[in-house]
Amino acid sequence: MNHSVEITNLYKGYGEVKALQDISLTINPGELFGLIGPDGAGKSTLFRILVTLLLPDSGKAIVEGYDTVDDYREIRKIAGYMPGKFSLYQDLSVEENLKFFASIFKTTIQENYDLIRDIYQQIEPFKTRPAGKLSGGMKQKLALSCALIHKPKVLFLDEPTTGVDAVSRKEFWEMLRRLKEKGITIVVSTPYMDEASLCDRVALIQNGKILSIDTPSEIISRYDHPLLEVKSDRMYELIQDLREYPNTLSAYRFGEFIHYTPKEEEEYELLEKYLQEKGHKDIIIRSILPVIEDCFMALM
Repeated sequence: MNHSVEITNLYKGYGEVKALQDISLTINPGELFGLIGPDGAGKSTLFRILVTLLLPDSGKAIVEGYDTVDDYREIRKIAGYMPGKFSLYQDLSVEENLKFFASIFKTTIQENYDLIRDIYQQIEPFKTRPAGKLSGGMKQKLALSCALIHKPKVLFLDEPTTGVDAVSRKEFWEMLRRLKEKGITIVVSTPYMDEASLCDRVALIQNGKILSIDTPSEIISRYDHPLLEVKSDRMYELIQDLREYPNTLSAYRFGEFIHYTPKEEEEYELLEKYLQEKGHKDIIIRSILPVIEDCFMALM
């Protein structure tokens, strides 16, 4: 099978910092692939190499059959890129930005309007407004329209939903699903673990290393420990007390609960008795199913 993206033993460092360490992965044509990891994991460095803005120290990256070093001009014609930081011209209007990017790729808004219609229609009422005066969600839609205007084969979106409200995040992923139906390969990075479940496959990345690559459901199915959520009236002390408990494998904060993994099957009564002896009240202990974030923490 021909891959849309093929990365082999990729290394990139900045002085003492090893941004990417022996990264290898493949992405299939028409796939919605997620690169999931916290800030500083190496996501943006990998994206910049794939869109030919950075040279790797060693290793190889191929996009749609083109080498990112030798064939960078060809890749720039067929790739769409939306960087993490809003990088359109703030003083140009919405329409002017879109016309400018269309002209760079020797096309017009009209020629590829069918590709961006669903997205652009939402910002068209503001087409004379300067891009810098748009809300976060509107900026995001404009940036995506500009990245799509030349009908790319592969779309690289670097943390597109960071700093955007929950409603706009949901809308954005719905737009990506519609674009995927048009046959575009989409590679998206995000620090939000809940967005992993919206991808066909994900790569979990931390400190420049790939921890796991698979479908979200397969990654979750490999979580082979019991998992409990625990709560009490003294949450700050609770995490410390759980970490000191002899049967603890891991304990970390997850919203209003602590996600607690025991080394061996835990008897709730023993754990509750231990916490009561430590002075905790209003204790809740219940079994739960893992999510991607639990798997990520376990792999780390």
